[in-house]
Amino acid sequence: MRVMPRTRGGALWRFLLAAVLIIGATAATTAVAGLLQFKQLAADLNVTPSLPNAAVTLSPPGAPQTILIIGSDHRAGTPYNAANTDTMLLIRLDAGSQTINVMSIPRDLQVQIPGFGTAKLNAAYADGGPNLLIKTIRENVFPNFHPSHLVDVNFGGFQALVNAIGCVYADVDHRYYNNTALTNYSSIDIQPGYQKLCGADALAFVRFRHTDTDLVRNARQQDFIRWAKDQYGVGSIVANKDRLLQIFGAHTQTDHDLHTVNGLINLFNLVAFSAGHRIKQVKFPAQLQPCTTTACYVTAAASDEAVTFAKFMQATTSSAAPAKATSSRAKRKRAAKLSAAGLMADVTDGKSQEAALGDPGMPVYFPRLIVANTNYCSSLTSLCPLEQASPGSYPRAYVLRDQRHRPHAAYRMTLVLNSLLGEYYGVQGTTWQNPPLLGSPLESKVVGGRHLEIYEQGGSITNVAWHTAQGVYWISNTLTTDIPNGEMINLAASLTH
Repeated sequence: MRVMPRTRGGALWRFLLAAVLIIGATAATTAVAGLLQFKQLAADLNVTPSLPNAAVTLSPPGAPQTILIIGSDHRAGTPYNAANTDTMLLIRLDAGSQTINVMSIPRDLQVQIPGFGTAKLNAAYADGGPNLLIKTIRENVFPNFHPSHLVDVNFGGFQALVNAIGCVYADVDHRYYNNTALTNYSSIDIQPGYQKLCGADALAFVRFRHTDTDLVRNARQQDFIRWAKDQYGVGSIVANKDRLLQIFGAHTQTDHDLHTVNGLINLFNLVAFSAGHRIKQVKFPAQLQPCTTTACYVTAAASDEAVTFAKFMQATTSSAAPAKATSSRAKRKRAAKLSAAGLMADVTDGKSQEAALGDPGMPVYFPRLIVANTNYCSSLTSLCPLEQASPGSYPRAYVLRDQRHRPHAAYRMTLVLNSLLGEYYGVQGTTWQNPPLLGSPLESKVVGGRHLEIYEQGGSITNVAWHTAQGVYWISNTLTTDIPNGEMINLAASLTH
């Protein structure tokens, strides 16, 4: 059995590039000098050679397309056996769908690589490059997998790209810290709470897998796509498109069709119909397995993989998904009663968190109810990472600056659901009334007398927010959305001061 070394490359770069590809490329279809735009883009992509004999199945003009994004540290002209990949991301574009479907295939998925035997899926890339990876996916995971395009992106230009779009506001779930001088893992130093992440910190955040799992990292990467897409409309991307596309071309290899004007027009016409669609995250049905002396695998049942792939390929229609709100507040529905199902009362610890914050510059609210058998992170909670080494993380009072660099009071309370799996949820408050995260609620409900705004991805609630005159407060689900929807709503409804 072949065991791959720990990857050196970060994953965020290709995910953000995928978002730029989806959003920003619309400029080419609307520009007056459209053909010249495509010729320039083809020239940008031709800075690096196309992938030789890429195993793609080109789609007719206007037909749905599936794009495989490979995140690797491979550089053009070097052998694949000297490279690693930690990311396999599928993107489904369909003009007849209300969503852009996104799914990550775990790098640690146990597979039989043709000609090489049992190994993790990411080993197929080093063994035979993108084509062997596609063949391995088709023979082991999705028999009907036929990507329309292949994009292999290395992380070399990541920091420049993130900084070029003005960084990304991220809902950081817990304290992230590691010192490379003391361990064999990449350095990271990020406090919990909603905040702007720029180049190096953003890269470290998304590539992190020191104390969690492959599944949590996949969820973190997909969340970053969603946060980036929600923050930057077509106009802001168009303003920087020349610089972004130059970075993209310098650090990306694609199939040959995307090096041609006709191929780019075919893809970007489809992108134009999809640019305003929300991202729908489709979860891969992975199951973590106990680690052996040689590897830590995840597995999945073939029947579950088939159902998941069908869900990924299916267009989202008006009858299958709620419509996006057309105003800053979604339409409010009739009031409901607060329910404690799945929750437990914990006012004492909530008050302790409030006291530990001192005066953060705004009223402090905490939930009267928390998820059963969970705990607040504090200096007394050994399950939460690095409070003893970095006092002030749990809870955390800080200054949050908006896009115009104006200061706003903010605080974050962190709760641990499962420390072994890296699952944390949080309570966030800030005087910034309209942060990008809360831009487009899917619906609003009145529960326990509170008007709650609900945010959802793929049928799972990610955040539930509540506005007051003094600030906005929200409950953040775990990255892998482990808290059921009903419990998320009732957590937020129980906020008390």
